[in-house]
Amino acid sequence: MAKPMTKSQIADHLAKKTGITKKTAVQILDELAALAYKEAKNTFTIPGIGKLVLVNRKARIGRNPQTGEQIKIPAKKVVKFRVSKVCKDAILGKK
Repeated sequence: MAKPMTKSQIADHLAKKTGITKKTAVQILDELAALAYKEAKNTFTIPGIGKLVLVNRKARIGRNPQTGEQIKIPAKKVVKFRVSKVCKDAILGKK
């Protein structure tokens, strides 16, 4: 399996494709990430890729894997990323 691209490699690729400097591409990536963190509470969408969604998980009963003892897991908020259909079709191919 190939290694995932690093932030520097992504910035370099964007810089070459768009004709901007690598420093500007890094700034764009940083601003996109900061905006996603700020707006995730309201659902942050990246068109063609997917969206960040804040989800409330209910309280539930779990098990300690070592002892088998039941434990109560409290309710909490989690951030999930939902991949768009366009992205899935582009990567996996249409069925």
